[in-house]
Amino acid sequence: MNQRLVIPFVIGFCVSFLVACSNGDDDADPTATPVLEPTAVVATATTADVQQPTDSLTATAVVSPASTPAATETSTESPVAAEPTPSATLSSAIPEGNATVEIGDQTLSVPAGYTISIFAEGLGSARFLAVDADGALYVTDQLGRVLRLPDADGDGVADQVETVLDGLDSPHGITFHDGALYIAEESRVISAEDRDGDGSFESVETLIPDLPEGGHWSRTIRFGPDGLLYVSVGSSCNVCEEEDPLRASIWRFNADGTGGEPFAIGLRNAVGITFHPDTGELWATNNGRDGMGDDVPPETINQPQSGDDFGWPRCHAGTIIDPLFGSEGACDGVAQPSVLMQAHSAPLGLTFASGEMLAPFDGDMLVAFHGSWNRSEPTGYKVVRIPFENGQPTGEPVDFITGWLLDDGDWWGRPVDVIVANDGSLMISDDDAGRIFRLSRSE
Repeated sequence: MNQRLVIPFVIGFCVSFLVACSNGDDDADPTATPVLEPTAVVATATTADVQQPTDSLTATAVVSPASTPAATETSTESPVAAEPTPSATLSSAIPEGNATVEIGDQTLSVPAGYTISIFAEGLGSARFLAVDADGALYVTDQLGRVLRLPDADGDGVADQVETVLDGLDSPHGITFHDGALYIAEESRVISAEDRDGDGSFESVETLIPDLPEGGHWSRTIRFGPDGLLYVSVGSSCNVCEEEDPLRASIWRFNADGTGGEPFAIGLRNAVGITFHPDTGELWATNNGRDGMGDDVPPETINQPQSGDDFGWPRCHAGTIIDPLFGSEGACDGVAQPSVLMQAHSAPLGLTFASGEMLAPFDGDMLVAFHGSWNRSEPTGYKVVRIPFENGQPTGEPVDFITGWLLDDGDWWGRPVDVIVANDGSLMISDDDAGRIFRLSRSE
């Protein structure tokens, strides 16, 4: 197929621990007003009606995608992104089995023929990732910073940690476009430029002010192939009727922040958004409602089109009527998910595998599962792969990188975002331990 961290702060670890304890599978604000949950669930689809994995701790389930919708508008302008640079011709065959890699006193399981290492650590609560035109990795963290992690010598370890922006309001989404760095804070979207080339972004401009605060705090941004800026804003609650139209939706704006309009609504918390490299289609993760049990509703991967309504809060995962906000017919006409996955896995960042280093998985979707917080048996804490062909999912999601979740239900890492670096390796951020992991071919 032809698809495609300046010194470690001790306080960073403390903040990361608090974040891990307070953030749910959907990164909800623990101070938000709780919603009383029903003791019984009435829905058009019961747990048995939804495809359930036989092993609720590791497996996922997939539904056949709805008929392929029309493509979003595209133009000849492409988002600024560094292309992976192949260094050798590598096998494109899907490797069989897994390899176990020791990381300190823990282990991770990765595809055979691959290894995983720590690219950077001591970062605080590392969230979303971006790569600049020179191949340097950037990451947002919940200490209010944007960090630059160059690897000029190419040894697979960050040379240093540079703070390029500080004092931000819970920065999360990050991307480059036309030479400028765009960051989504909880309350606004800004752009920053390094006009003198000294590595510091001295020019900062607010593009989209007054984003709603509280509840699901993360704001994610991506530029589409149409040159427009897509902004994802989660709900203010677990389940409720929203007053702010920005909530539980993906909006799109001009690159300067003007002309905002809703693109897709009814998405409780679409933390991860990305565009397919060949089709230009938008894809989004979505974190489902809490309080309906360990396995309902399933988490979803969606392919939003302009004008789509995915049904929240009245309908979940396309077919499940909410017991508080739904009624007969609540799911009629809602946009259907493309992939169903284990409830409370908390899918966050996603990307499409590309380049020779990841050739066996070229075009497949890779998704970071942040992991559950209120499930009777924890699930998630891993990276999964969803096979794709011709721009659509073709099989069940499979485990790709596992081991952060321990047998006793404890964990030592929580994956947040995934991105293909300039050298073709896969970078994975971890907001629990404040690390960036690097997956690459074995020597």
